[in-house]
Amino acid sequence: MPSTAPTFRTYVEENLDALSADPTREALVHQGRRVTAGEFRALVHRLARALRTRGVERGATVTLLSGNLPETLAARYAANLLGARVNFLYNKLSAESQAAIVRDVETRALIVDPRLAERAAELTGLAPVPDVLVLGPAKVGADLLELAAGESDEPFAGRARPDDVCTIRHTGGTTGHPKGICTTFAQSRWFHGVLPRQPEFARRQLVCTTLAHAAGVMADSTLHAGGTVVLLDDFDPALALAAIERERITDLFLLPPLLYQLMDHPDARHTDTSSLRLLTYGGCQASPARIADAVRAFGPVLVQGYGQNEAGGISVLTQDDHDPERPDRLRSAGKVLPDVEVAIRDESGRDLPAGEHGEVCVRSDMIMQGYWKQPELTAEVLRDGWLHTGDIGFLDDEGYLTIVDRLKDMIVVVGGHVYTTELEDLLNSHPQVLQSAVFGVRDADRMERVHAAVVRAPGSTVDAARLCAMVRTERGAMYEPARVTFVDALPLTDAGKPDKKELRRQAEQEAGTAG
Repeated sequence: MPSTAPTFRTYVEENLDALSADPTREALVHQGRRVTAGEFRALVHRLARALRTRGVERGATVTLLSGNLPETLAARYAANLLGARVNFLYNKLSAESQAAIVRDVETRALIVDPRLAERAAELTGLAPVPDVLVLGPAKVGADLLELAAGESDEPFAGRARPDDVCTIRHTGGTTGHPKGICTTFAQSRWFHGVLPRQPEFARRQLVCTTLAHAAGVMADSTLHAGGTVVLLDDFDPALALAAIERERITDLFLLPPLLYQLMDHPDARHTDTSSLRLLTYGGCQASPARIADAVRAFGPVLVQGYGQNEAGGISVLTQDDHDPERPDRLRSAGKVLPDVEVAIRDESGRDLPAGEHGEVCVRSDMIMQGYWKQPELTAEVLRDGWLHTGDIGFLDDEGYLTIVDRLKDMIVVVGGHVYTTELEDLLNSHPQVLQSAVFGVRDADRMERVHAAVVRAPGSTVDAARLCAMVRTERGAMYEPARVTFVDALPLTDAGKPDKKELRRQAEQEAGTAG
């Protein structure tokens, strides 16, 4: 008997259908250029055919070295339509780190932003690839847009199967060497339901962080909902504020350090941000005091999403939970998503009761397939269907999940453990402190010492002695930093997280020089 099972459709095909519903609507905006839904859809089909002509097939890997262009999104869609895996490089990694990733994922074609042509030449010198394709004319590779212009824009049937790898996302390397996280085409469809459903309104999303991170997944959701995606090349608080007002932005994703920059910028006081409906933040720990400030500045539009590339979405702190008078609630990562199971476990794997700190373990359909070509590492974190996140947290009696640290960021000191985020929250609660990052630095005896890098508020006179005294009073001597360094701004990773590896390197260098 012939099978009557429905044909599998990828997220790309579903989004292309949504774009077909109103081909004349504005789908993407970049530097004054406005791309309609019909134009974007046609470009995806043409690019898919051009890539196929160049030998990209189902199961091949396409690596993107590109900024926030409409063509970047179209190239990802085209490669996935063919059933190819897509690997996105963070632009701010070194050429050597990028080359290691390009080799590791067995790149068949490198798709390049013309603005990054020089880096592409350096990169392919270190890691040659069969084909270099550029999104426009450049001194390296072939012009993929020119090749696509000669192809048909008739609908191209997707080649992917549910269990094929759709994306390989590399971790930011904040806890060691970057790892390739494999997500299947079936799983990529689950991400649409992570954020809570909003009342119907015309969605206009501002992307001012890299498309390689969470903003790219949210852009897929926006296009699927019939909305418009406005692209900025990078995060700049003044440009972001201007775009929110000019483009009547409703949706925005920011990592907490960038949210603080947006809120603290002088233009924020006289910029109309009333169009915002959903200001999502996540990706690293947030300061309850600063999030309360953000609610007062932007209104009841903040939503925190907690998840990992390995696990997908885990929990959400909704707009209703963002009460400036409830810092304890703002400290949490919200309630676990409906289709996700969370257990808090000790080192022996025993489930812990509410309120006790342990490792956050997750089970859901969004969990990664595994780490690319690293079965031993996969087996370490994926056990009996549960993903061991490496985050330390607890569930309270109401079911709210609070993350207190990364296992590897937790500082082991004489007398116990210092949870870095708890100390950051305390430092950030000082009225003259804007932001802080706490990390461990080993001394000459290889014992970890607590260090804090602090960004003071303008005009602040607070010094290290006063901050240490506050910590000693509030949390005890164990939490008191051995050293407090004042900085103008915290260094950030390419994804926008505080770069504790760089802070640690600087501190160790200084200690070495001093010694």
